[in-house]
Amino acid sequence: MLIRRESPTDFDAVRAVHEAAFDRADLAGESAPEAVLVDELRSDGDLVPGLALVADIGGEVVGHVVCSRATIARRPALGLGPIGVQPHRQRGGVGSALMHAVIAAADALDEPVIVLLGHPAYYPRFGFVPAVKHGITPPQDWRPAYFMVRRLAAWAPGLQGPFRYAPAFERL
Repeated sequence: MLIRRESPTDFDAVRAVHEAAFDRADLAGESAPEAVLVDELRSDGDLVPGLALVADIGGEVVGHVVCSRATIARRPALGLGPIGVQPHRQRGGVGSALMHAVIAAADALDEPVIVLLGHPAYYPRFGFVPAVKHGITPPQDWRPAYFMVRRLAAWAPGLQGPFRYAPAFERL
């Protein structure tokens, strides 16, 4: 498996990953919101170029993760998501490889923090903790266990307050 930056030639495959990963019966033929979100983040210019990664196995894009610009009390932060893996490749380490790669890349870019809304049984293995422990509040009334942060080396004490995702998240 190769984890690499996405390129424009990957966009259709990335969309297919999110459509398959987030396929739900209630969508009734509509696009998965996560697939639309990636397209809109890209279109708005809010994706961080070095933090839009694909998992490639034998030339097939089987997973994707992205971080976009966000803020905490109007200071720079990253919002992670969506992350998606083709169903036939789930539970095989693709998602974990993508998470480790995007965290390492964000750290190398001197980003201070990654914020996400996700399952509390999955993301703590990557160092994520409830955001409330660091005084960071969600943009909506989300249960604290699901709204998490991962501090990076450039973390600055006092980085706390209301979190805000890129505008595309608000349009969901």
